[in-house]
Amino acid sequence: MRIRGLACLLLLLVCAVPCVSAQSSSEASPPQQVQPSSGQEKPAYSLPPEKLGRAIAYSRIRVLLDLAGSGWGMLQLLLLLSLGVVAKMRNAAVDLSKNRWVQGFTFTLLLLAITTVLDLPLDLYGQHAARVYGQSVQGWGSWAWDAAKSFLLTFVFGGLLVMLLFWVIRKSPDRWWFWFWVPAMLFVLVAVFVAPVILDPLFNKFEPLEKTNPALVERLEQVVARGGITIPPDRMFLMKASEKVTTLNAYVTGYGASKRVVVWDNSINKATPDEISFIFGHEMGHYVLNHIPATLLFLGVLLLVEFYLGSRGIRWLLHRLGPRWKIPSQDDWGALVVLLLVLSVLSFFSEPIVNGYSRLHEHEADVYGQEAIHGIVEDPQKVAQQSFQLLGEMSLTDPNPNPLVEFWTFSHPSVASRAAFAAKYNPWIEGGHPKYFVRGTH
Repeated sequence: MRIRGLACLLLLLVCAVPCVSAQSSSEASPPQQVQPSSGQEKPAYSLPPEKLGRAIAYSRIRVLLDLAGSGWGMLQLLLLLSLGVVAKMRNAAVDLSKNRWVQGFTFTLLLLAITTVLDLPLDLYGQHAARVYGQSVQGWGSWAWDAAKSFLLTFVFGGLLVMLLFWVIRKSPDRWWFWFWVPAMLFVLVAVFVAPVILDPLFNKFEPLEKTNPALVERLEQVVARGGITIPPDRMFLMKASEKVTTLNAYVTGYGASKRVVVWDNSINKATPDEISFIFGHEMGHYVLNHIPATLLFLGVLLLVEFYLGSRGIRWLLHRLGPRWKIPSQDDWGALVVLLLVLSVLSFFSEPIVNGYSRLHEHEADVYGQEAIHGIVEDPQKVAQQSFQLLGEMSLTDPNPNPLVEFWTFSHPSVASRAAFAAKYNPWIEGGHPKYFVRGTH
């Protein structure tokens, strides 16, 4: 999780983290549901030598970029404070106008501009590496245009949040962390609702899946019927990811009237109908098990704790270093950077908690997806395992990730562990007990 200046606040408010359950992976697969293996077997997920070397190299680059981005994000805020840059930006905003709206948006623009420039080398190298390793086909012009749109959205919505934050601080200096959290959560709900309809189409093209591939919709409706639920075809969308990336993906997004399942065109172009059925079943698991509401609740609690700790942290830092940084109080515009620094540190250390929560729910969706295609595909275990093999190959995923890196940064279980579980999970054998479906139904 990379924290970049003002984007830290937005990230905490609108990050879309896959939901998870309260059960551990071991609880989701009791011994009697897993077919025993005998002898030395080929790993469920492996890569040929020529791809393995590239996968290891690219995985290292991604890990280094992630760690460097987090560390540099915190260091740059500290440097901006220590070198007096924040105080100068504050003075420039205050000298420009006596109107607080002008001051707030000017300070926001200056902060966002300088942190964007400071982050640019890592961003450019990340895109360069993705192109070199065949993960991205996006041209630099398109990439720059996406970055510009992200900048504009962060400026507009970030500026509004900044104005709201300082208004609350001035009204309630001691409990602003709670009174800001309330409208912040409303912002989250609105953002999650409108993102599929307004924000996502700014960056990718979407079409009704029924329009582009009606035969596939009919196949997926079998999986839907298997789950005993209703996902209307107008809630199934195709995203033209192939214009920018080569990887495979699918996801559930939105809620209420905006709730939908999105399948990337890469997944449809490169996977078999059986594999797509499993991928869809996995996403249907997120849909059926209400993972988005669960995520909002989880992140809401986490956000409240981080805001509280942030309020304590900003007071402590201003008491000790405020005079040196020329930031006298928490209602000074420059205090925003102090708060972002504290939230950046808190976000970094809470990352394993968020990702651990996410991994559990992703495993739950894997179980649901594999059970959902039982009776629809001939061999659910083989289909699921092959799906993860394809996913890993296309994404150049290291079959043996560092355990610490996996614990800290992975929002999903490793592809190797998912493939291994899928290859052996069979709750339909004698003595088995499906987790989400009644045994014997098709």
